[in-house]
Amino acid sequence: MSTPHAILIALLEKPSSGYDLARRFDRAIGYFWHATHQQIYRELGRMVEAGWVSVVEDETAAATRKKVYCVLPVGRDEVARWARETVLGPDSRSAFLLKLRADAVIGPLGLAEELARLIDENRARLALYREIEQRDFSAPSLTRGQQLQYAILKAGIRTQEMWLEWADELRPLVEPDARQGLPGCPN
Repeated sequence: MSTPHAILIALLEKPSSGYDLARRFDRAIGYFWHATHQQIYRELGRMVEAGWVSVVEDETAAATRKKVYCVLPVGRDEVARWARETVLGPDSRSAFLLKLRADAVIGPLGLAEELARLIDENRARLALYREIEQRDFSAPSLTRGQQLQYAILKAGIRTQEMWLEWADELRPLVEPDARQGLPGCPN
């Protein structure tokens, strides 16, 4: 959905070279947001042109002429704009996790209302799954095909239940709070 914003958030967390950033995507960030090395380098170039990030040579690695990318204020503003204005659906869990990561690094972004909306949407989906369960799978004996279909439905039910439990735990963390310091490029 928004690889540039995922990259900006990662750079807000820690200014990095393209190589180091790609390695971070291969590890922690990649578990919920995938980007290839080629995508990362392409987006870094676009973000430099857009004025969202700047490039500085790493003085500690002068022999390698390593370039380090860091987020400029306009890039930080773009992340905040994206997090506040992009409306997500109940199937956009990875993008919501990305928004939470932005909130963690920038400070409160007002995600409580969106979380409440997602909770309502996921509760409605869970209620629908429960209706289907009662309607289609309440017979005392089910064929093998029905058992497989029911197993798929149960996976959906459990996913919704787990997500709603997690969202309830998350709710106090996204409530409005004191603004944190804003990271970015060193002065």
